[in-house]
Amino acid sequence: MNLLDIIKKPVITEKSMLAMDEKKYTFEVDVRANKTLVKQAVEAAFGVDVKNVNIINVRPKFKRMGKYAGYTKKRRKAVVTLTEASKDIELFSAE
Repeated sequence: MNLLDIIKKPVITEKSMLAMDEKKYTFEVDVRANKTLVKQAVEAAFGVDVKNVNIINVRPKFKRMGKYAGYTKKRRKAVVTLTEASKDIELFSAE
């Protein structure tokens, strides 16, 4: 598994935006990735020092569309905490 394929996208919610002030960034990651791979991928992609990684498994939800029923995909989120000396991750370009 390539390191750049582990991080899928950042999670942009009100809660994750407030956590960015504490140098905690939330990403949706590959379901096969572990904490060590997520740490290596974030350090390689953004050039920062990672202090801690927390993993959250999101269960699939049951959904219906008319008479058709099924489940959404299961997902995995990673909350990455950076060290105090590390620079911030620029998720949004300031133009």
